[in-house]
Amino acid sequence: MPELSQGTEGTRGTLPFGPAEVSGPSMVPTLYHGDRLLVHWGARVRPGDVVVLRHPFQQDLLVVKRAAERREGGWWVLGDNSYAGGDSTDYGVVPEELVLGRVRFRFRPRKPAQRSPFALVRWALSAVRPVLCDRSASRRLRAR
Repeated sequence: MPELSQGTEGTRGTLPFGPAEVSGPSMVPTLYHGDRLLVHWGARVRPGDVVVLRHPFQQDLLVVKRAAERREGGWWVLGDNSYAGGDSTDYGVVPEELVLGRVRFRFRPRKPAQRSPFALVRWALSAVRPVLCDRSASRRLRAR
């Protein structure tokens, strides 16, 4: 269940900001398959932030999740789509050193079917958005 494209790893070591591409449904409705992200590598993480991390069992796989809560031993991370799975409910607390960066912006590419002027304007108004902290993540955690 990959969450980010493989090209992400090359830019991480050289610059504090870098691109990533989402693949998979686990962060819907915040992020969709094909969304491009601007990641701030090494940024301080707070509860509610969307983060990029190494999968605890497959460390060559990068995933994007929401940091729900700081716990002893690391971060409890959740996907925004509770039906997709693949978060701390499956693999437990993620060690701090596996959390690589914080997602700052999302760019949603234009779909080929969006040709009408109305569709293009609607896409232009929503294509680039900051990915904001969601403090309700800890409330969702308590509800599970």
